[in-house]
Amino acid sequence: MRLRDKVVVLTGATRGIGRGVAARLLEEGAYVIGAGRSARDGEALAAAADAKYPGRAAFVGGDVGDEAFCERLIGEAVARYGRLDGLVNNAGYFPVVPFDETDAGTFDQVYAVNARGAFMCSKYAVRQMRKNGGGSIVHIGSTHAFGASPSYSAYGTSKGALYSLSSYLAQNFATAKIRSNWITVGWVETDVEYARMRARGLDAAAANAFAGQYLPLAGRMQTADDVAYGVIYLLSDESATVTESDLRITAGFTPGH
Repeated sequence: MRLRDKVVVLTGATRGIGRGVAARLLEEGAYVIGAGRSARDGEALAAAADAKYPGRAAFVGGDVGDEAFCERLIGEAVARYGRLDGLVNNAGYFPVVPFDETDAGTFDQVYAVNARGAFMCSKYAVRQMRKNGGGSIVHIGSTHAFGASPSYSAYGTSKGALYSLSSYLAQNFATAKIRSNWITVGWVETDVEYARMRARGLDAAAANAFAGQYLPLAGRMQTADDVAYGVIYLLSDESATVTESDLRITAGFTPGH
């Protein structure tokens, strides 16, 4: 097991990429503390995981846009398991709004989750990781940080801020044995993505065929597992000397091409 007994906090754990990553982390022997806004979904997932991996899964409900929640999340992980080895900043908000129609409320909501939430979770994680001699922070990014379409402007620029945060943490906390790495994600299948495709008249098969045109290495939408394997590597001791990296799990996808 590549993550045996490592304690990992994962935000955005109840859906999409986060849900898939949580399952793989548990398989690799980690203790996983998932966070999300849906208490019902989170508690159901934690109960199912606990039945399979007794004592290794927990859920903390709340909004990472609230600094007090970020502090409580990290504190509960340490209170439960005694330490913190990893943080995966995965929570994200992805509205589709044209650039010239994006209002301040939408902008602030996107940045509260995608940038400020990751910043605050990292802040409290760093405090704890210093105490236990180091750790690994993984940021789930996006190709849209480098070239989003006009309808993804708030999301894309917020991911750009997250990319900057990843580099900042890597440069400033290596002496504390804290690593910080970013994963550029391409086009991943999620319930939300399939809902958007259905709105365009495409079923799951047609959606994957459409996406596959832009994902030459996969020929389909990527899966949460595609991302999870990268997360596992960056949390594991295999990447002990890796920091400030950009692990591009994109299947060759470039927005707008």
